[in-house]
Amino acid sequence: MAAKKSKSAGKKPRPEEFRSEALALALEKQDMAAVALALRNGNTVVPLLRAGVRDNPLDGGEVWTFRDPNTQQVALLLFSDARNKPENLPSGVGVYSPEWLEQFLTKHREEITTVFLDIAGPHPMQAAPGDLLAALGA
Repeated sequence: MAAKKSKSAGKKPRPEEFRSEALALALEKQDMAAVALALRNGNTVVPLLRAGVRDNPLDGGEVWTFRDPNTQQVALLLFSDARNKPENLPSGVGVYSPEWLEQFLTKHREEITTVFLDIAGPHPMQAAPGDLLAALGA
């Protein structure tokens, strides 16, 4: 699934840009309203199957999603911090805006069945794509 990054191409993100403090705090409290606010107002870390071409600002890379081999259901994984991404996922990550997340979920709403936030912890949550779209549009 192709994606467009919120950061300008050619500019290497600083390590602190691979973290959303507001999302981390909301997940720690397990507060869905705070999670929605954090996603609506801040960037999100997303695993990438393929990073974008550095010299092409239109190439944001390809977002990695999980397809359950038994049910064929697709999950999008979002992280509050790149350090929370499990080692067994592709090594690349991207930092994406709330606008990107809303567009991505809208485009793939028929395919994505669930969204996991910090799936490996320390404070994982799960949400329906429709619920996140409603939160992003609020």
